[in-house]
Amino acid sequence: MKILVCISHVPDTTSKINFTEGDTKFDTNGVQFVINPNDEFGLTRAMWFKEKQGATVTVVNVGGPETEPTLRKALAIGADEAIRVNTEATDGFAVAKQLTKVIQDGGYDLVIAGRESIDYNGGMVPGMIAGLTNANFVNNCISLEIEGTNATATREIDGGKETVTTALPLVIGGQKGLVEESDLRIPNMRGIMMARKKPLQVVEPVTTESETTSVSFEKPAPKGAVTLVAPDNLDELVSLLHNEAKVI
Repeated sequence: MKILVCISHVPDTTSKINFTEGDTKFDTNGVQFVINPNDEFGLTRAMWFKEKQGATVTVVNVGGPETEPTLRKALAIGADEAIRVNTEATDGFAVAKQLTKVIQDGGYDLVIAGRESIDYNGGMVPGMIAGLTNANFVNNCISLEIEGTNATATREIDGGKETVTTALPLVIGGQKGLVEESDLRIPNMRGIMMARKKPLQVVEPVTTESETTSVSFEKPAPKGAVTLVAPDNLDELVSLLHNEAKVI
């Protein structure tokens, strides 16, 4: 079984985010980048298929040379090879088009993507890939088993879970639950050294156009001041809730 894991290069959630050029561009200065968490769950599940069922695992990213350390980390975790599509990830449709070409050229049986990336939270790429490649698709996937050419997947739905069966080729949008957080892997020294020798192929992009353009970004408004009330001063608390918060 050939597995392709789509890897997004995203800011660490502890990074301080700023914008430049009149709040139209993301400022990468001083920002630490990591594997998108939803993709990391998928990569860990792919490692299970590699170790238990002999699958081969390729990771892919759409981006410039600055994304290669993230791909190298995925190789250190255990992926067999990496592909970088040498173009900026401008929007979901453009990324899906680039990944579709990689999938078609590689003949992958299973494509694992995160249901969304934590930078722009578009949540559109996995579904677009499935549509462009005519593959089956399961989104919000929290469990996946493969037997031969058949797959059993569980996905989150409103109010519960749904288990479905389908056939390969398959695209999933994975998330937390696909593996346990305790199962996520930290590259060890041996993995890091081996990753240096594993192939990282750079391919040129296909011609495509972005369907959307970011006009501007805006940070959330700062939280208001907090009023502290002594625990024995119930009259003041009631007054504040009634007159200021207007919740009673």
